Amino acid sequence: MSTHTGVENKADIGLKDSERKGVVGILNALLADEYVLYTKTRNFHWNVTGPNFQELHAFFETQYEELDGIIDQVAERVRSLGERPVSTLGEFLKISRLKESHDELNAHEMLQELLADHESLIRQMREDLAEADTRYNDAGNADEITGWLKQHEKMAWMLRSLCD
Repeated sequence: MSTHTGVENKADIGLKDSERKGVVGILNALLADEYVLYTKTRNFHWNVTGPNFQELHAFFETQYEELDGIIDQVAERVRSLGERPVSTLGEFLKISRLKESHDELNAHEMLQELLADHESLIRQMREDLAEADTRYNDAGNADEITGWLKQHEKMAWMLRSLCD
């Protein structure tokens, strides 16, 4: 039974509107980054060739599946703050801090590009979590960002191990 009155329920969770919207900005930028990285990883899964095809094809699948989980979690955090997550390819590309890959890369170059993106994202997430915690007083989302950062550190380690 719907009792929709035309007024959206605003999250009353102990954050000022400016703090809540600031964190939403951080989360939406992170969501865009994650989606660009997910798409790039899927691209490499589809297009990897060479003697290590089977291993890398499966490896990229594992990574994009983990990224898919992060994407869903980030979007749900935005919803939990009473806002709508960015959700179109145009929005993702407009605010992502990562860039798409337009080159045909060999397997080693794919690994290096993904490693560089994960490391870039890890550095950005360190800034984002500090800003969420100190500027916007949102320890909960700072903690979530910390968890995602740890996932990216592990994915970067795996990539780094394959790049050697």
